[in-house]
Amino acid sequence: MALTAPKATVNTGAGNGKAGAPSIPPLAKYKLVFLGDLSVGKTAIITRFMYDSFDTQYVATIGIDFLSKTMYLEDRTVRLQLWDTAGQERFRSLIPSYIRDSSVAVVVYDITKRATFLNTSKWIEDVRSERGDDVVIMLVGNKSDKSEERQVSTDEGEEHAKQENVLFIETSAKLGYNIKTLFRKLATALPGMENQTVATDERVDLKLQPSPNDDGQGEESSCAC
Repeated sequence: MALTAPKATVNTGAGNGKAGAPSIPPLAKYKLVFLGDLSVGKTAIITRFMYDSFDTQYVATIGIDFLSKTMYLEDRTVRLQLWDTAGQERFRSLIPSYIRDSSVAVVVYDITKRATFLNTSKWIEDVRSERGDDVVIMLVGNKSDKSEERQVSTDEGEEHAKQENVLFIETSAKLGYNIKTLFRKLATALPGMENQTVATDERVDLKLQPSPNDDGQGEESSCAC
């Protein structure tokens, strides 16, 4: 019976006082908020990372969706709590409350729609107004597979990120390009993780999202406000 305690501790992050706990790395939790205009690919990036899949049928996020994934680093396990926000203007008032206690803000734009790139300045400003400099910000140019429709060059994205003093990467959620790299960069940029290396063994450990009829009155971890 005592042999099962370490396994339970690994899966839940609880039970630090149980026998064998000192040999189990602490489970650090970090909140990542995905921000950006409507249809830039925030949900698609998360879906590709979580399930290595891409849905060709676009469905707008309603309110806030929450998912979580465990990643393994050299000497500890971290749980990334992914908060997928809606890009519609009518949901903007909800977003500051989700930014306030975040460790990371991922600001996404569509490289084929220049307006979404120009709006990233406002998203970054919103993050800094809530979190100051106590947050990691990653600027992500998504849909790099549509190079023939590109309206924002890679150099321009890099220059904008440099001016804003944030991280930068281009991705394609459709092809899976740079998706794992994006999250590995974020994991190693987290507070206290600067010298860590993300292990290749990654797994999904939790998925919470609202049902189509969710009225937003359920648990906060699956809010569709």
